[in-house]
Formats: sequence, C-alpha cells, structure tokens
Amino acid sequence: MTEQSAVFVLDDDPSVCASLESLLGSEGHDVHVFGTAEAFIAAERPDLPGCMVLDVRLRRESGLEVQRELGRRGIDLPIVFITGHGDVPMSVAAMKAGAIEFLLKPFRDQDLLDAVNKGIAIDRARRERAARMAELRDRFSALTPREREIMPLVAGGLLNKQIAGNLQLSEVTVKVHRAQIMQKLRARSLPDLVRMADRLAADTARA
Repeated sequence: MTEQSAVFVLDDDPSVCASLESLLGSEGHDVHVFGTAEAFIAAERPDLPGCMVLDVRLRRESGLEVQRELGRRGIDLPIVFITGHGDVPMSVAAMKAGAIEFLLKPFRDQDLLDAVNKGIAIDRARRERAARMAELRDRFSALTPREREIMPLVAGGLLNKQIAGNLQLSEVTVKVHRAQIMQKLRARSLPDLVRMADRLAADTARA
C-alpha cells in the first residue's frame, strides 16, 4: 500500500483478533485490536484514513449497540461487521445504520480485505471532503461583514445594479466587493461561487 491507513478490530475472541491482525498487517495496514468498546473509545487512535472490523456478538454488548454509541460520540468510521451467527434482520439493521459490509464466518480472507479497502477508501474521501470544507470556511471567514452580505446575492444571480439598489450602495462599491469576494474565496467563475455558497449553506444547516 502506498498510503497509510488504520484498521481497528473490535472482537472479544483473542484468536480472532490475532488472526485478523496478522492478515490485515500483511497488507500494510496499521492494525489496532480491542476486546471491548470501552478500550477502543479510550484509546488514542492514529489520525489516518481507517475502517473498523466489528464482531456483531460481543459478550458485554452487541456490535449494533457499539455502532450506535460510536455514532453518538461522533466517531465516524466505516464499519465491516463480522459474525458467526448473523441473520437477515441483524444484517439489514447494520447496513441501514451505515455499515458497509456484513460478513458471515467463515469468510474468505479476500472478502474481508476487499471490504476493509472499500471502507478505507470511503473514509479517505470523507476526510478529503472535510479538509476542503475546512479550507472553504477559512476563506469565508476572511470576508468582511459587507462581503458576506453581498455574497449570497451574487450567488443568487443578481446583477451589480440590483444588489446596489437592494443594499443602497453604489454600483461601483458592489463591483469592488464582488471582486474581493471572488478573490478571497478563490472562485474562478460565478458557477464556482454558487457551488461554494451552496456548500457553505449546507454546512451551516448541519451545524
């Protein structure tokens, strides 16, 4: 593998943990094994694109409960469920809650590796989107209050003359602010600015 990645194995069977650690480690993943959800949550985890391999039936709690707890804590990791006793309702519940795969033991090594690689790719893409969003928020924070007021009007397709009339400004002032908005946000065109405005609005709605 050319890029670093982390795989977190949560299973209370030491033999399963050892087997998965060996298999996943042989593929170049940074593997971390845990016997309980508490140990996983308390651990310092590497800041790498990752994936979790989670047993559905743990002694102290179900894997589905762990999945929900991770969601409540904002721990956003793609999950590959493994189990020797799965059933259709359980797999449906897991997938509806966001699991990317549900493998029944005994499974082929390649099936697990494929699922883990898929999870890591999903997490890497999520991290890249988050990084781009953080950069866009930083650019937006550099706008003045007046520029923030004008930006949605520009993105909404209003002409400089219309914006000037709405805000009781001169058309020249609006033109200067518009140019500053485009420069600070590094928008290459009006459609580019519209996409940025949409992303910022969606980000604000989620917050």
